[in-house]
Amino acid sequence: MTAPADLIMVNLDSSDPAAHAAFYADALGWEVTHSEAEYAMITKDGTSIGFGLVPDYRPPAWPDTAGAKRYHLDLYVDDLAEAQERFVAAGASRPEHQPGGDRWVVLIDPIGQPFCICPRPQG
Repeated sequence: MTAPADLIMVNLDSSDPAAHAAFYADALGWEVTHSEAEYAMITKDGTSIGFGLVPDYRPPAWPDTAGAKRYHLDLYVDDLAEAQERFVAAGASRPEHQPGGDRWVVLIDPIGQPFCICPRPQG
């Protein structure tokens, strides 16, 4: 049976599309396929993530129990500590609130959007 749809792209709001795309291209090992002040895109294996400029963009608070959840990305990594160090060196930050214990780590990307790094399943 053919799937009813195939995901080709996710578009994310951003205060700085080019920098946002560059951060995730580096984090994921994807290619920046478009980069302008208003819009940028990264791509791998036919799937893309786009970053569109939103004037007066305000990132969500973390944690924000009173606000509506927007989105976040979960990324598999081979080593949590090593990946955290790499992403922080690239411009991410590590908030104090960490609901995953040692199972995953929440980081905040350079424009203020949370994302999680999770250990890659073994086997």
